[in-house]
Amino acid sequence: MPDYSVAVSELPHAIEWKDGELYLLDQTLLPQQELMEQQRTVEQVWQAIRELKVRGAPAIGIAAAYGLCVALKDRVNLSVNEFIKMAKEKAAFLDSARPTAVNLSWAMKRMVARLDQVPKITSRQLYESLIEEAEKIHAEDIALCQGMGKMGAPLIKDGMGIMTHCNAGSIATSATGTATAPMYMAHQNGVRFKVYANETRPLLQGARLTSWELQKAGLDVTLITDNMAAHMMATGQIDMVIVGTDRVAANGDVANKIGTLGVAILADYYQIPFYVACPSSTIDMETACGRDIEIEERSGDEVTTIMGKRIAPENIKTRCPAFDVTPNKLVRGIITENQIITAPYDEGLREFFKGKENG
Repeated sequence: MPDYSVAVSELPHAIEWKDGELYLLDQTLLPQQELMEQQRTVEQVWQAIRELKVRGAPAIGIAAAYGLCVALKDRVNLSVNEFIKMAKEKAAFLDSARPTAVNLSWAMKRMVARLDQVPKITSRQLYESLIEEAEKIHAEDIALCQGMGKMGAPLIKDGMGIMTHCNAGSIATSATGTATAPMYMAHQNGVRFKVYANETRPLLQGARLTSWELQKAGLDVTLITDNMAAHMMATGQIDMVIVGTDRVAANGDVANKIGTLGVAILADYYQIPFYVACPSSTIDMETACGRDIEIEERSGDEVTTIMGKRIAPENIKTRCPAFDVTPNKLVRGIITENQIITAPYDEGLREFFKGKENG
């Protein structure tokens, strides 16, 4: 088998931690400009998450983990109790940036929990332990991406047409992505297939990001508008759909970028398997079902403008939910880092986490 790690090193990266400094790829500028922007304050990191400069559930969690380190870098002179109090305050602040992606709150809980697990000798030592935890989260995500690639790649056969929605690629994670991880591995293994990337209105993550990074990596990718999905399926050009997710509920309902539900309904109608790829950190066993997932509502400006150009009448009313929920019955399987979970999902997800605890 080819050396998968070589492919990873050649992919674009959204997050860099160098010499105690955090840099984030400003994804709002892609594909016209690639800019790694240094994050000097916690407010800047919060804003980067909120404005989608960094996006994708795993990447948000990693960025926030490092963002907490940025927040506390100059506070090591505080007493231990003051340092811990501030760490909890800044973690809560970062967690407030976006509500739907569970990796954000997961990462902040994990970082704060680290403070309870280490000796409370000096604030500097606590700060260094937070850096270690953030780096661990980052390193784990690389392994998770590789695991999803290994699990999902066998699903992809020569001659297939694969549809994806939004961007669940390398720049939404720290390595090969979630939905794209099986694609990168299959491509690395010499499988010949086509990827159809839905543009993903209103912010065009499929057009600006997915098509850019897949083309950059040498995959056979074709960009289509969202309303072409049904036609592509009806004419037999799509054999499988793989998407990412920002949160999977305990019953297997999936919250992903707005428009995913429509793709899943179409895939069900045309009897095309619809897969979701995500690491275990994106599965939220504390949320019973999709109805309980908070759906982020964003500014109407994202609907009335495209790349800064207004396309709608002044004062028009808008709605801008950023995500929708796909019911578990439309999902063929959930591709995780060490297995593909299938229905019944409530049972399958419980067994999955029981196995991880015992493993």
